Amino acid sequence: MSEAETRAEGRREAAPAAFALLLVYVTLAFVSRAAGWDLLGLPWWIWLLVLVPSLLLTIDLAMTARGTGLVRTRTAAVALLALLALANLAAVAILVAGLVTTGASDLSGGELLFTGFAIWSADVIVFGLWFWEVDAGGPAARFRSERPAAPDFEFPQDDNPQVAAQGWSPQVWDYLYVSLTNSIAFSPTDTMPLTHWAKLAMAVQSIVSLAVLGLVIASAVNVLG
Repeated sequence: MSEAETRAEGRREAAPAAFALLLVYVTLAFVSRAAGWDLLGLPWWIWLLVLVPSLLLTIDLAMTARGTGLVRTRTAAVALLALLALANLAAVAILVAGLVTTGASDLSGGELLFTGFAIWSADVIVFGLWFWEVDAGGPAARFRSERPAAPDFEFPQDDNPQVAAQGWSPQVWDYLYVSLTNSIAFSPTDTMPLTHWAKLAMAVQSIVSLAVLGLVIASAVNVLG
């Protein structure tokens, strides 16, 4: 199998997750338009700008599934994921600034809960894709080897190989689960970060998730009360 085919095989599993991320922001944009929401006074189409990196990722992964792709090198793949993370952090910043500066009388419960849940869900997907892309040299490297000798994350199957399926290696859904539990518990649960970058990434996600959920819950109490 050629290098390009190996890279394609390793990356195509993430296409559904990238499409789900795109769908989150498209839904948020058009619901905001229909409901007349303008968080921080920004127009509804601001969410369409935020989704541009996820659109590029979706197109790339869809093309990869057909044997081609926009991203041809690992450096470009990491750069695209970094752009995706920055776009999501911008969405988080808009939400946090809006919750801090908008009075309870100007913020409906529907806008608060829907926008907060959408951005938190996007955060889970973005960090899950980031973990998937960077762990142990990336999906192509993991595809070439069932489980690399020096992974960045230690899954339960690594500690207990007797419970793992034959030829098991982590898939994108495993990383999304790690991201989901980390964003709720604000700490690792069953999968441990081993390297400095993995610990830093999980710490940043926990801080972002805590800020979003904390402010959304506090504002919801204020609005609904």
